[in-house]
Amino acid sequence: MHTPDAPHLYEEVLVSPKYLAGSNGTGDAGFAPVAHWPHHYLDDGPCQLLVTSPDQRIRVGWFGDDFELWKISAATEAASATRWTATFNHVTPAEIVAGLTTALAHDYAKADAYDSNGRFLANPSIYWADAVRPLTDAGWKRGVPTKPDTVEIVAPDGQAGAVIDRRSYGPDDETVTLWAGPPGWGTRAEAVFTARTPSHLVAATAAVMADSAPVIRERHQIDRRMEHLVTLTSVAPAAPAAESSVSRAPTPLDVRRTAVTQAVHRAARAPRTAADLRVMAARSRTATSTRTGARSPVPAAVARPLLSPSAPRRSR
Repeated sequence: MHTPDAPHLYEEVLVSPKYLAGSNGTGDAGFAPVAHWPHHYLDDGPCQLLVTSPDQRIRVGWFGDDFELWKISAATEAASATRWTATFNHVTPAEIVAGLTTALAHDYAKADAYDSNGRFLANPSIYWADAVRPLTDAGWKRGVPTKPDTVEIVAPDGQAGAVIDRRSYGPDDETVTLWAGPPGWGTRAEAVFTARTPSHLVAATAAVMADSAPVIRERHQIDRRMEHLVTLTSVAPAAPAAESSVSRAPTPLDVRRTAVTQAVHRAARAPRTAADLRVMAARSRTATSTRTGARSPVPAAVARPLLSPSAPRRSR
């Protein structure tokens, strides 16, 4: 049994598949694509950090004490009703959230400031397969649906999937759910999209799930119930054998491993804006509590006590 202060628990490792890596307790990766947008730090509400597009039509909210950790939405105008919403729970890796925020940043950059029909407001495709095409292209197969008139796509390892609800629904009903991990409060990641979410935005999120690139975590951030389902590779290079005094040329495998490690490090340590530095400062202030077993800090100006957890909305 590991002791809480065991040094190796804070060793950085590459985790694969990324959809089982869980959260590292911060929203850095998810906010990185929209780091140049206005940041609003909210001290008195459940939403602790709100990042909006300059015209406030797109909103990316971090609810650090809730089961639904992220709420991302878009509207035709800043003061109009929300057109669609995507929610990500507290187990979802922020790198997967970044699939959506990256697509939103791209759509917004291409949109006309005076056009209320930017691509991030497009009607979803009439073909359900378009939203999950990155999964099927990666070899994920149709599974046995758990409810009538739904479609389920399952990863080859059976530990992740997508559920598409094809029943008649209203504009705010939830129609696409991406999931990963066994059922349970600390093990099941979920991303849920409402009916009018553009298909290409769901697909952008799904594409990150299907991507085989690993993500960086500290060992203690991997839930023990997940350890047998993931592959962990140390980020630090192994020490050379004592008896070996002659350096050898790198093998092709060495080159690939080095390239993966450097790419992941670059992504995890991308330059931050001043607003992002405030987020990182909040993490540093609560690092001690993290090492004593508390939940990792939220990216807000002031960390607050956690609310009592509620049960996950669905279990498979």
